[in-house]
Amino acid sequence: MGYENIMVEMGGDCVAEITLNRPASLNTFTVPLAKELNQALQELDEENRVRVIILKGAGKAFCAGIDVSDFSSKSAMEYWRWVEWMEAPLITMSRISKPVIAQVHGVAAANGAGLVAAADLATAGENARLGLTAINVGLNCVGPVVPVTRSVGRKRALELLFFGNLIPAGEALRMGLVNRVIPEADLEKETRAWAAVLAQKSPQALQIAKKAFYAAADMDYYKAFAHMNEAFARLCSTEDAKEGISAFLEKRSPVWKEK
Repeated sequence: MGYENIMVEMGGDCVAEITLNRPASLNTFTVPLAKELNQALQELDEENRVRVIILKGAGKAFCAGIDVSDFSSKSAMEYWRWVEWMEAPLITMSRISKPVIAQVHGVAAANGAGLVAAADLATAGENARLGLTAINVGLNCVGPVVPVTRSVGRKRALELLFFGNLIPAGEALRMGLVNRVIPEADLEKETRAWAAVLAQKSPQALQIAKKAFYAAADMDYYKAFAHMNEAFARLCSTEDAKEGISAFLEKRSPVWKEK
């Protein structure tokens, strides 16, 4: 598919990159951008040449939230449909099988911070800032706070939601909102290298683990164990499991299946 608001590139290292491409508007969300991002995530999930997806932004910022110029003159039902599109990519990232790494530079605000939290992993440049800023314009990030809460816990999530501050990358790291903080000059290279290492792991093991992780997140303690044990049993019967053990015993590199 041809895209107008994002760019999609696939590399020879089994890593694909999705770039939010509205730099003049700080990559803010519109319905067309949300639809394209949602579709790209689903298409890359079905692409055998891709094992890991990096999500990043063009220009000065990762994503500054929702484009408020598209906000006014809607009925309550129209606002509901509108915001459902804005949040759809955040949900899709947890539903697809392949790991998504958010690569954050500049600002990740409001829905942009939600994207970071909804991604499976995240890196950030040392000058990046993140926050749930919608309270500052009389709204609130009640959608993005859902994945943020899963990342940082109730007290910190409510502080971000209520005060709307942008926090520096180092604090986001301490809170658990990102995995790594990287010097700005090295952000692109190091994130790609990290993704490439992940892409060398068993695709079957990664994808079964991701699906099982999200499915178990809302289960009670004992049901979660039962679900994970069933997932592990399925994983043990895959060709990648047999290949991985054989390769280990034979002291050679494994050759994984594409899915």
